[in-house]
Amino acid sequence: MIVFPNAKINIGLNIVEQRPDGFHNIESCFYPVPWFDALEVIEAKKFSFTSSGIDIPGKGNICLKAYESLKNDFDLPPISIHLLKNIPIGAGLGGGSADGAFMLKLLNDKFSLAISTRQLQTYASKLGSDCPFFIENKVIFVEGTGDIFSPINVDLKGLFVVIIYPQIHFATNSAYNNITPSGSAAELKNLLEATPVKDWLNQITNDFEKKSDGIVHQLKDQLYAQGALYTSMTGSGSAVYGLFTEAPAIETEHPNIIAQL
Repeated sequence: MIVFPNAKINIGLNIVEQRPDGFHNIESCFYPVPWFDALEVIEAKKFSFTSSGIDIPGKGNICLKAYESLKNDFDLPPISIHLLKNIPIGAGLGGGSADGAFMLKLLNDKFSLAISTRQLQTYASKLGSDCPFFIENKVIFVEGTGDIFSPINVDLKGLFVVIIYPQIHFATNSAYNNITPSGSAAELKNLLEATPVKDWLNQITNDFEKKSDGIVHQLKDQLYAQGALYTSMTGSGSAVYGLFTEAPAIETEHPNIIAQL
């Protein structure tokens, strides 16, 4: 069985406060975008994990953690996992979180475990803050550590998204440690629902941009010069996206996609 974990972008991102447990409460809109990894699982005599594409740093890939979390509660057979890593790492696109969540869903479907959506989100929350989002994988307004969801009426269907990764790895933990919480911007959800995309400039912001690398602002300027309605860094960076009414001709040496939403 093969699935294709997708990335997400943040539309607005407010760092509300640091929690007693060291994590941060946020406010943001998560929006799925068509930049994909590929994750394949087959039954095997011996468990194995391999990957190709972008090198994955460190040990204990999140797909392994997802498998182990379910194996603790279910009688799973040995499997062979292969992950083709295509979504940039350290980009704020949630690729690792998507891999973990899609692994949970794949195992649930392949082995008919009958785990409910809510239960899958609980498993996902133990893998990482953004993981629960990818269980339902739909446009949502998030609060808390990214685990409190509420519906939001934001529809970018028909627009084109350009996402550029400037090949700078922004470690999420370091980014949060260096940020000063801005407090709640209670109007964010209302602004997103009531304001046309072309008017989001200077109203819908990402707190992490305040301390982002200069290339982030250069890329935003480049996208606006190409006619973008709105641009922003996503997550804690460093990827930058722009929203367009028509597919632009973007020239850049950095990994990027241009896709219709």
